[in-house]
Amino acid sequence: MLFAHDTEVALVAAAALVNTAGRRPADVDEFAGVDGRSGLDRFLAAYPYTGVVAGDQAELRAVRLLRGRLAQVWDAARGDDLPGAVAIVNDLLSGAHALPYLTRHDEWDWHLHVTSPDAPLAHRIGAEAAMGFVDLIRADDLGRLRHCSAEDCDAVLIDLSRNSSKRYCDTGNCGNRAAVAAYRARKATAAD
Repeated sequence: MLFAHDTEVALVAAAALVNTAGRRPADVDEFAGVDGRSGLDRFLAAYPYTGVVAGDQAELRAVRLLRGRLAQVWDAARGDDLPGAVAIVNDLLSGAHALPYLTRHDEWDWHLHVTSPDAPLAHRIGAEAAMGFVDLIRADDLGRLRHCSAEDCDAVLIDLSRNSSKRYCDTGNCGNRAAVAAYRARKATAAD
């Protein structure tokens, strides 16, 4: 394991949240329209956060705004803009009034929470993601924040592999499609 378990969980959830915006051309924003709230509910079922969930449109708007801020961290990493990423991370932490503390609950052993359980959902998500980004920055590993290598996909991913080799997102079959295309290209070249 490269990072603490709670760091990995926060980073994976942050990538999943960014990808709800419909980063592939054919995708739609999972949090848009009249069904937007159920999109957030599906996200929270897959990536639960301890504490209060208001379940209202104000909360949905706040999480959608946060999603854009998190995407900016990936964009900063892509552009090799460490100072830009640091500024966003510091803003996320201060905006959430982050006060880290150790806790354990449910099936989780000791881990960090960064805000109180009654803090707004967007603050809790943002602060936990920011703490994950902090670990990447401190380890000089911000390059693990990537965009999918598939030509028709701009989804984000977090590469937690030991050799830092992950190239494709988990939102679709990008890796499989790339492998099939490469296979077909090799076969076509061999046939000529």
